[in-house]
Amino acid sequence: MSRPDNFWHAQGATRLEQVFGDRLESCFAQRPLSLHQMLATAAEQHGARCALVCGSERLSFAQLLQASAELAAGMAHAGVQAGDRVALLLGNRIEFVVTLFAAARLGAISVPLSVREQAPGLAYMLEHCGAVLLVHEAELAAVLPAPDAAPALRERWQVGQGPLATGSRLYAEQSLAQHTAVAPVLEQDTAVILYTSGTTGRPKGAMLSHLGIVHSSLHYTQAMGLGPEDTTVAAVPLSHVTGLVAMVTTFVHCGGKMVIMPAFKAADYLALAAAERVTHSLMVPAMYKLCLMDARFGEHDLRAWRVGGYGGAPMPVATIVELAGKLPDLALMNCYGSTETTSPATLMPPGQTRAHNDTVGQPLHCVDMRVMDDDGRELPPGTLGELWIKGPNVVSGYWRNPEATQANITGGYWRSGDLGTIDAQGYVRVMDRKKDMINRGGLKIYTIEVENALYEHPAVAECAVVAKPCPVLGERVHAFVSLKPEHTPSDELHEQLRSHCVSRLSDYKVPESLSLRQTPLPRNANGKLLKREMRDEVAAAFPPVLEKRP
Repeated sequence: MSRPDNFWHAQGATRLEQVFGDRLESCFAQRPLSLHQMLATAAEQHGARCALVCGSERLSFAQLLQASAELAAGMAHAGVQAGDRVALLLGNRIEFVVTLFAAARLGAISVPLSVREQAPGLAYMLEHCGAVLLVHEAELAAVLPAPDAAPALRERWQVGQGPLATGSRLYAEQSLAQHTAVAPVLEQDTAVILYTSGTTGRPKGAMLSHLGIVHSSLHYTQAMGLGPEDTTVAAVPLSHVTGLVAMVTTFVHCGGKMVIMPAFKAADYLALAAAERVTHSLMVPAMYKLCLMDARFGEHDLRAWRVGGYGGAPMPVATIVELAGKLPDLALMNCYGSTETTSPATLMPPGQTRAHNDTVGQPLHCVDMRVMDDDGRELPPGTLGELWIKGPNVVSGYWRNPEATQANITGGYWRSGDLGTIDAQGYVRVMDRKKDMINRGGLKIYTIEVENALYEHPAVAECAVVAKPCPVLGERVHAFVSLKPEHTPSDELHEQLRSHCVSRLSDYKVPESLSLRQTPLPRNANGKLLKREMRDEVAAAFPPVLEKRP
């Protein structure tokens, strides 16, 4: 099938290049060659401009380059070399960014780890990647693995206030004034390893290259029209691909200012957005909704806010409408991607969110997306199948896991596991994860459709639809609903929500049971709903046992 024309494919000069062995990819002709070069260029062009803000701390681009060079010298003194793995067990703080670029200066590989991870998971990932240095939060000393659990780990540097953990040294004392030379790296070298939260078995370490991170940063910069005058608030974890790429490296590349938020709270976010004259955001839809629900939303001057990127979940139409009413100059842009695509694969073209709110936009300039059947054959436009994604932003594979690489990457295409369609204009619709689609007696139900119907009810703050085991039909529809503060769970509201769905959905798609709660639904550190936990809860509450008849 020929590649459909779309808005993004006319952006920027590209050329075909052979990368990662035999992969032929469309690459930007003009681009930085590494993470370090991105920062060095930003410091040269925007040296005095503010790069980072976190509380009372502010660093210019020149100061960020200097701080990373001094920390790199300390790393080299401690024995860190090109290709070594440096683990970052850090929350959202300036030290995360400095450490990332210090490692890049040495040609070392950064391995960001979630601060929510517990000791067994940390021990596995540190041992698996063979990290030689761990930079960790002081408050996380209790979950650090024993020395024999990660034998390659030679150094532990502690950031923040608190007693010094056994075996750790103070991060603040490790920088050295004498700089080391910048290590030569190849674009296709691994710059970052990000461990994906696997649904089965151990997490996989996706290998993000300098080439991939650079291309994703260029995609965001070009598509969102970002430049030195832009300011963003990083409210998602910097240790995840969105924070790392859509925030950190993109704003270094464009020369803009990134305000670091240690933890998202709607009231604090709005205050920061107003105070710093924020122009850009990238969050999950629930974060926008929480901002809208804040009682003081209208008191903040948010007129500078012009780009609102979102991803990780569909944006309810009701939220799109409400944002348009309160922030008419805010252009919402749906973003779809993953760790394996180094963040973005698609973006919504400007001004198209209302008209195409059931899509995730169009494939980005250097991205090739196909819809494939179960036998690996391409399907025609509008036909449902699995989305396969290819481009210089797609990872080369998984660290020390050739089996997973072979199973998930075919001919350079990453097999996303998402079911979707691509229409003749190149708009991509993501219907469901393969594992999330509900099969009710042979009738396929895409959970996004049921969730969109529920979001239209005024009592619903957020919702998630999962399969409930059934001994007769295999699966039935169950909905988890988090209510707005002015509503309380009741049998009456339960029936109201079902009646609401009956008026909008085919009968077999209507939830047969709902769990109503006033607490938020479970999410991971990046804000994505944990449907696996909800499926487990439903399976425990509704075991698929046939009733015995007399």
